[in-house]
Amino acid sequence: MARRCNAALEHLLIFIVSLDFTFNFTSAQLRYSLPEELTTGAAVGNIAKDLGLEPSVLIDRGFRIVSGSKDSLFQLSDNGVLHISRKIDREEVCDQTASCIVNIKTVLENPLEVHYVTIEVLDVNDHSPTFPKNETHLEISESALSGARFQLQDARDPDSGLFSVQQYKLSQNDHFRLEIKDRGQDGKIPVLFLHKPLDREVARIHRLLLTAADGGKPPRSGTMGIVINVLDVNDNMPVFTRESYTVELNENSLVGTTVIQVNATDKDEGLNGEVVYSFGDNVNNKLRKLFEIDAITGAITVKGLLDYEAKDRYEIDIKASDKGPVPLSTEKSVIIVVVDLNDNVPEIEVTSLSSAIPEDSKPGRTVALISVSDKDSGVNGKVICSIIDDVPFTLTPSLQENMFSIVTKSLLDREHKSKYEVTIIAKDAGESALSIQKTISVTVSDVNDNSPEFSTSPYNFYVTENNVAGASLFSLDAFDYDEGDNAHVSYTIPRSGAAHKTATTFLNINSETGTIVALKSFDFETLKTFHNTLGDPPLRLYWFPQTSLHSSVLATAAEEDE
Repeated sequence: MARRCNAALEHLLIFIVSLDFTFNFTSAQLRYSLPEELTTGAAVGNIAKDLGLEPSVLIDRGFRIVSGSKDSLFQLSDNGVLHISRKIDREEVCDQTASCIVNIKTVLENPLEVHYVTIEVLDVNDHSPTFPKNETHLEISESALSGARFQLQDARDPDSGLFSVQQYKLSQNDHFRLEIKDRGQDGKIPVLFLHKPLDREVARIHRLLLTAADGGKPPRSGTMGIVINVLDVNDNMPVFTRESYTVELNENSLVGTTVIQVNATDKDEGLNGEVVYSFGDNVNNKLRKLFEIDAITGAITVKGLLDYEAKDRYEIDIKASDKGPVPLSTEKSVIIVVVDLNDNVPEIEVTSLSSAIPEDSKPGRTVALISVSDKDSGVNGKVICSIIDDVPFTLTPSLQENMFSIVTKSLLDREHKSKYEVTIIAKDAGESALSIQKTISVTVSDVNDNSPEFSTSPYNFYVTENNVAGASLFSLDAFDYDEGDNAHVSYTIPRSGAAHKTATTFLNINSETGTIVALKSFDFETLKTFHNTLGDPPLRLYWFPQTSLHSSVLATAAEEDE
């Protein structure tokens, strides 16, 4: 069996790749198919190879699965191969749906790439049809006319498509034939058709064998015995007053709400003409937990919680039976159409979020990816997404439905604001709109875009002659609006040009502290004037014996990283 599945897998693996460069990230979509019941660890497909990615970069780029419609069915290896993390039972995952699809999303960082992977789980014929009972008993009056029909309990097969129940066969007999009522997605219902009237005096009991078979090759089958007890008298069965019953019902209707009232009449008199109502034998326990019927009035009422998102249509068989000693009954289907209400709040999922955005980012840079969803249908499930704060960010829709990018819409300035709280609101389009908010934090990282500034301009200092060489004269102070290394200031005195060279013969500055020291002793009688007008801010130094002599020198502050 495993060899056949693996061989099938080789022929069934397909993929579709589509690239989206619209919003500064790359996306692709892959599609694979695999049969159910593969062993744990079996390879589904080489995502890295199919996308043309080098396996060596996957770990550094954080290649991972970020979401999926079915939890923990798949896992990614370090080399980009998608594996089955546990044995997949299609009937457990998809519950007899026509197509079993599992969707997952994978993400790579630096640069950001989002890839969508669709895996179709194919059915294998691993179940046989089974009936609820090994044997069922019917009581049929000998007065029943040819053409009377008796609905039987159908067989169930967890498999889907051709591997579900495809046909019924009835054992050879003189009185009964088999008809099939096709309910579409709800399956085929066997109906016993009375071909030849019964004679209780000839045979009181008839034993038949009903066989259900699926469409596999070879087919699987199951059987149920039918025991028919032939009864006498009471020769009229109840008849419903309408050919069909269809009603609309809002989801979340209160328990006890009347859905519809059916009515049947019986031409007999007395107990043989009194009608009681019940669910048909084919109504399963799930329906019985949701609805109940009044045996006397025929009123169907709500018993449990109805959810449009779980199921939007129900077909219930109602049986009308008389009270004769040999009860006769007939069945009629009631179709209940569930109407969707706006009862689900939208959901917001942050698929990817950058840890920090440089302040020199250009408008249009992607900050985060989000997806929104709403379990309701129609306009109730249509989600409108927006940012409600006055922030330099905006939402742009992706080609993928209900996928949005948060991008910058204007220039950023960390010195003005270094962190933003971005609040996204998702609101559905229902009449009584429901909404949800989600706030994400966006940090603006620093770039070296500010020059140092002196705290005073100009600087004026006075010193006397005959000062001690090497002694500190005064200190300069400069600051920078950037942060970290970009704000670390160092000090120098320019040495280019004649004026600068003159200054450097007299003065020196500590590059870390900005403290200026004299390289020699000043002599007022030797140098009466020391003048330097270069620099911003200008630095003027005055020294004097009895009268003042003034001079100015240049000092500059520069960022250490320059």
